[in-house]
Amino acid sequence: QVQLVESGGGLVQAGDSLRLSCAVSGSTLSNYAMGWFRLAPGKDREFVALISRGGGSTYYADFVKGRFTISRDNAKNMVYLQMNSLKPEDTAVYYCAARRRSYSVRDIPRNFNAYDSWGQGTQVTVSS
Repeated sequence: QVQLVESGGGLVQAGDSLRLSCAVSGSTLSNYAMGWFRLAPGKDREFVALISRGGGSTYYADFVKGRFTISRDNAKNMVYLQMNSLKPEDTAVYYCAARRRSYSVRDIPRNFNAYDSWGQGTQVTVSS
């Protein structure tokens, strides 16, 4: 089973940028679509972004479109989330997740439970 380890979180000010990384081991990364989710206090875990196995397709939650970019480097077994123009409401623990099963582009997996493996999360705190 694939293992995921997130890093790159921290405390930043509104308007700043952060780049989260997800190191993948235990399996071939190109077999998995990869997602990022976040969990903020008092809220349910929510979908942030998804990237297809080869990296050719990406999908985003409406609240991050134009600010966040998901990418991957299958050769390095790494997945990234570049976060720009951060807002206080982006404060959350961010998780990467791996999904081996295929999905329809008309019904991309936005539910955390639709993924097979998850990391331990990295905290992102954005001050105003």
